[in-house]
Amino acid sequence: MKLRLIIPVLLAAALPLGAQGQRKDAGNTFLEPLQKRDSVLIADQFRYGVVLENISEGTPLALPEMKPEKESPLEILGEWQLDSTRISKKKEVPARYNIRASLLLTAFDGGIYQLPDIPVLVNGDTLVFHAPEEPLDVKELPIDMETFQAHDIKPQVKFPYTFREIFPWVAGALAIIGLVVLLVYWIRHHRKARQEEEKAEPAHIRALRKLDKFRSDKFWKPENQKTFYSGVTDALREYIASRYGVGAMEMTTAEIFEDLKGSDVPEELYAEMKALFERADFVKFAKFTASDEENAQVLPQAVHFVTATYQAQLEEENSEKKEE
Repeated sequence: MKLRLIIPVLLAAALPLGAQGQRKDAGNTFLEPLQKRDSVLIADQFRYGVVLENISEGTPLALPEMKPEKESPLEILGEWQLDSTRISKKKEVPARYNIRASLLLTAFDGGIYQLPDIPVLVNGDTLVFHAPEEPLDVKELPIDMETFQAHDIKPQVKFPYTFREIFPWVAGALAIIGLVVLLVYWIRHHRKARQEEEKAEPAHIRALRKLDKFRSDKFWKPENQKTFYSGVTDALREYIASRYGVGAMEMTTAEIFEDLKGSDVPEELYAEMKALFERADFVKFAKFTASDEENAQVLPQAVHFVTATYQAQLEEENSEKKEE
């Protein structure tokens, strides 16, 4: 948009007509409050200005420097603001615009104020826009006639909650609580059923399944060896407790193998398991790092112990049946 805006240029009725070109009646100004309310209060702000219609591109345009009268409570906040809307554009013909020019006004004292006319210089002619017929009536805060004090701004009215407003929240909370209870019940039931299922399995099957979880050399790394040896020995402790009736889960290594003396565990297997448990104690409690060769022997030795002792149990049971 190539309109030339000259700001400020003071235009007044006292200027000679020849300096202003022709003086024309251009209609009325507009006054728009920024706060939409029934009455105008102190410090409310307004847009006061004019609308120039069908202005050709490149037209010289000047707006007046608006200054309130001395001791006037009216204040002008900022410079002119221009908003334009293109209404036509044809080839080889200058575009035409509707232009909205306005100032931001406010008043800090109550009273009735007559707004001034606005002269605008357009292409050498003075267009005079007339102020609204009704003056600006700025109301002060109401005064209590008994105490002669201004009423403060009333606080926001708080209405009691209704059942219709509360019901969705209560229903939602109850639904969430119900879901949480069902989830906890399902988890406990599932865990209990799994434990019962595991207890129903033979001891050697449970032990072999747990040992199989550690069938990877990733557990041989120094930072993983504590988990590796703890998992293997815990599986063997559970098996020994079930197979031989020894409280192996709460016993030390020395106490476990003291109770296993005199059992059907072969001496070679007994010594092999005792060495494995002692090495596990060093890894878990003394920060000992086992070699790869020692780690490679752990699972085969543990599986051999479980299968060998279980096979011995089967042979004992078969011999007892034959005797019967």
